[in-house]
Amino acid sequence: MKRVSLIGVPSDLGANKKGSSGGPTAIRRTDFQKKLPGLGYEVQDYGDIAVPSSNTVGSSKKKHAAAISKVCQTLCEVVYGCLKKKSLPVVLGGDHSLAMGSMAGVSRFYRQQNKRVGLIWVDAHGDINTPGSTLSGNIHGMPLAHILGVGDKRLAHIGGFTGKVLPRNTCLVGIRDLDPAEKELMRKMRIRVFTMKEIDRYGMARVTDQAIEQASEGTTGFHVSFDIDAVDPTVAQGVDTPMRGGLTYREAHLFMELIADSGSMTSVDMTELNPLEDVHNTTAELASELILSALGKRIF
Repeated sequence: MKRVSLIGVPSDLGANKKGSSGGPTAIRRTDFQKKLPGLGYEVQDYGDIAVPSSNTVGSSKKKHAAAISKVCQTLCEVVYGCLKKKSLPVVLGGDHSLAMGSMAGVSRFYRQQNKRVGLIWVDAHGDINTPGSTLSGNIHGMPLAHILGVGDKRLAHIGGFTGKVLPRNTCLVGIRDLDPAEKELMRKMRIRVFTMKEIDRYGMARVTDQAIEQASEGTTGFHVSFDIDAVDPTVAQGVDTPMRGGLTYREAHLFMELIADSGSMTSVDMTELNPLEDVHNTTAELASELILSALGKRIF
């Protein structure tokens, strides 16, 4: 039987509003854990990582950076430990800054085997600002930059090294809101970006296949970091930063189903669920359904 490890990160320190700290509890409130054994998984729930209170904002260009760094370092260690036990980490967020920790743990594990991993980032936003380019100072808008080794040295060095993934193995899917500085950095680093235009024009199946191919080139597999605001707010209302024109319910599931079919996913994040913005826990239900699809749940 395969193994899966659930790791909660109840943090909204990186976000523009309070509430995503309740994401892990809201997802666990659904019955998705009970369905995992039916998919062939032995489940271990590690509970929630401790998130320090942070009354000190610090620099306005990287708010709560010290506390976020501590959370991500802890997450790095837990994810690394799960992979050592041959268990697939499923990280429940929490704002998207947590991806700096999960990706650090995954990359560290495979780096010790002289292997690379890819990254597929599903999001309405690029999250590739740096403290030098940010307009808000909210770190949930910066994790991808630091994963790639750009920006604040402390945040980029989580896990003890920089550059968790190569730009050529990094793909963004579902993008529809980018700052000018993000566009410039993406072009400079030659990162593959599939905006909603590409999804509309070519279809989610083709886009997903191309993203998998890009993230898999020369790697042992890829991490999926899924921000639930990639889905249209008519379907996923319970998020911090809703943006119209997103993925449909079926496009989101098709993406996850094709990820499962590839057999190459090393680990997955589900982030930015905010129960305070949700209605009847429907976005949490969607998040749990998408996790199940990524882990192999099939229609037939």
